Amino acid sequence: MKIAVLRETAEAEHRVAATPETVKKLIALGAELAVESGAGAGANIADGDYEAAGATVADRAGVISGASLVMGVQVPGVDGLPGIAKGTMVAGMMMPFANAERIKGYADAGLVALSMEFMPRITRAQSMDVLSSQSNLAGYKAVIDAAEAYGRAFPMMMTAAGTISAARVFIMGVGVAGLQAIATARRLGALVSATDVRSATKEQIESLGAKAIFVTEVKGIEGEGAGGYATEMSDEYKAAQAALVSSHIAKQDIVITTALIPGRPAPRLVSDAQLRTMRPGSVLVDLAVESGGNVEHSRPGEVVEVHGVKIIGHKNLAGRMAADASSLYSRNLFNFINAFWDKEGKTLSLPADDEIVVGVKLTEGGAVVHERLKAA
Repeated sequence: MKIAVLRETAEAEHRVAATPETVKKLIALGAELAVESGAGAGANIADGDYEAAGATVADRAGVISGASLVMGVQVPGVDGLPGIAKGTMVAGMMMPFANAERIKGYADAGLVALSMEFMPRITRAQSMDVLSSQSNLAGYKAVIDAAEAYGRAFPMMMTAAGTISAARVFIMGVGVAGLQAIATARRLGALVSATDVRSATKEQIESLGAKAIFVTEVKGIEGEGAGGYATEMSDEYKAAQAALVSSHIAKQDIVITTALIPGRPAPRLVSDAQLRTMRPGSVLVDLAVESGGNVEHSRPGEVVEVHGVKIIGHKNLAGRMAADASSLYSRNLFNFINAFWDKEGKTLSLPADDEIVVGVKLTEGGAVVHERLKAA
């Protein structure tokens, strides 16, 4: 079986879907690896490193020709896959809800599209979970970016000339990215607080040494949907949450927002009125900026200043740490392939009734087959 690895062409995308480490592992399974020239450049991996690992290096049409599986990070549409054959599997992060026409294009071309960010959050799929591996790095990078923009020290410092107060950091949304942001800010010496709509996260927040800020007067709302993701909240809860945040956010130096709801625009967490209450020089980092943004005035790919507050809207935070992000992402892909590898036939075999396969498969046989997409 031939596996093709693409060079990324999306804006500001420096990651790659395979590293020399995973190339060796895939070849050891019995696969043939072909890597597009320049694929690893953004992650500081030379073409020669892939050749040394046993892969062939060629142009895009050359690596796709004869491939049974094409892998990428942000996979292009069919027009970016020259010569791809009907029935070929394409794996990567496809952002299906935002790219409906692209997914329809895969179906019309007869491709089997595998969207890795739809990986079910079940125990046996943990090592394949690309959202978790990439969000972990994004949460870390968000704190580093905030620290750079803040212009002051994070820890309390007692000196002969006086004491510098510790920075106050507020994390809104405590998924994988939020938890890593809490841990990173704590390691840097900040006073950290955090909130989430899911009551189950309170214990996680406190276990990391942060203060949990939660709505308590609205009962019976847990905020957790299938797979541990947040769900849309009631108007009553939203009002209570806004009041709580307004009283807390004015005292904060740095706010990092990470809230996403799968298949919907990101919820608005910080309004213009709340920004006005923050001290000049404060910093917000909006990790949901590419999905509509948690913060009013945040702009994808830009750092803006509103009411004296810096709002950071960097795209693709994990991609800004391309070497580590590629290492983790490529292992996620290898673990997925390895779990369904037919050792005798030396090919990838995806059982139609397997929970993981059902979770990630978007198109097959000329049609969109994923239930969430059909419902949408």
